[in-house]
Amino acid sequence: MNGKEYKFLGNTMENISIKYGIFLVVWAAIASIITQSESITSWIPAIIGFPIFFFGWLSRINPAKKKLFMHFSVSFGFLAFIGGLDFVRGIGSEVGPFANPYAGSSKLILLISGGLFSFLCVKSFRFARLNKN
Repeated sequence: MNGKEYKFLGNTMENISIKYGIFLVVWAAIASIITQSESITSWIPAIIGFPIFFFGWLSRINPAKKKLFMHFSVSFGFLAFIGGLDFVRGIGSEVGPFANPYAGSSKLILLISGGLFSFLCVKSFRFARLNKN
């Protein structure tokens, strides 16, 4: 590689992965604590976010395997997007997508942030391919 790296708002994709993963874990913790939920489903953002964080961190400490780890990370980001699509199902229901405000909010956050994260990862992969030696 020639030293060029894709950045979004001054952050490398490894840093974005780490920050995004932490965001999802914190979101799940706050939503679960506020609602006093005993359901594992309230922790789905954390279950998805921790691997994103972990693979972003591994990419940072092991640059030789960055490509592999970031592909794992984007896989979980795309999983977040797919999981968030359940929000759309709620739009067609009688009670709406926010019948349970925290569940609806979590789905919407997964949909939007997972889609954006996946989009940025694809842009990063394309940037890397175009800037290969």
